[in-house]
Amino acid sequence: MTASEAAPRASFPETRGREKGYDKAAVDDLLAQARVAFENGDLTMTSADIRKAAFPLVKHGYSVASVDAALGRIEDAFAARERTTAVAQVGVQAWVGHTRESAQEVLDRLSRPRKERFDRVSALRYGYRIDEVDLVSDKVSRYLETGDALTVEQVRAVAFRMQRGGYRETQVDAVLDAVVEIMLAVK
Repeated sequence: MTASEAAPRASFPETRGREKGYDKAAVDDLLAQARVAFENGDLTMTSADIRKAAFPLVKHGYSVASVDAALGRIEDAFAARERTTAVAQVGVQAWVGHTRESAQEVLDRLSRPRKERFDRVSALRYGYRIDEVDLVSDKVSRYLETGDALTVEQVRAVAFRMQRGGYRETQVDAVLDAVVEIMLAVK
């Protein structure tokens, strides 16, 4: 029996017509696993696991925006629990120090010259649009340096168009994940 068979289906709007949404069984299964892990204090499932969840797109699936919003709230809850656990184990100063180090690593990466902040894919392959990534990088840098307004939801919702010879997606995504972790650590 899978976790989704043991738990009732989530209540999300379904897509209609040609629009695709997240596979219901995959979403229900992750949500059931997350609920069990959270309620049982299981620390093997983390906020990063929630953030990196991916689901197949299918006809008559769950609305992507609705599921993503719910996953954001679940990630926030897991991050708060992780923060509380870490502070209890290592103390506030160590937790803040670690978060500060992570923020400095991200800032060092984003302080590189425009068009040189991330590795590029070959000219024959598609990567993230350099100008768009650099624009977001500048906004994140201002947030980290001066506290300019930026929300976790804005970072989670970032989407880039593709271009030949663009930035390597995995590197950009890893930095954005790190930014979300930093923001949740200080939330």
